[in-house]
Amino acid sequence: MEIKDIVKLIDGEIIIGDENFDVSLGFASDLMSDVLAFIEGNGVLITGLINNQVIRTAEMIDIKAIIFVRGKKIDYQTTQMANRLDMTLISTDYTLYETSGILYSNGLKGLRDIKWIIL
Repeated sequence: MEIKDIVKLIDGEIIIGDENFDVSLGFASDLMSDVLAFIEGNGVLITGLINNQVIRTAEMIDIKAIIFVRGKKIDYQTTQMANRLDMTLISTDYTLYETSGILYSNGLKGLRDIKWIIL
């Protein structure tokens, strides 16, 4: 699914980055340890956390897009860190649950869907 389509579906706003690339799966979590344990690159991370750890975690697993939910505002330092790493940051007023549901119901695969395809 293209990032620009994701932004439209969730009434989102691109804070920084590109909207013209595809992601193959979505993963929602506020626990960065779960993100490190389960997700692999080419996905979009959906989270309510807005600190630098989210950017560092995404960098470690090659995530290029992060959606911040509940209209949270990302500080300048976090935005600049993501910019240096060529990440796309998106903000939406929807909750984590709503955002995940909208994207899943519109065809963005989840981790279990991708794992079954690989097997």
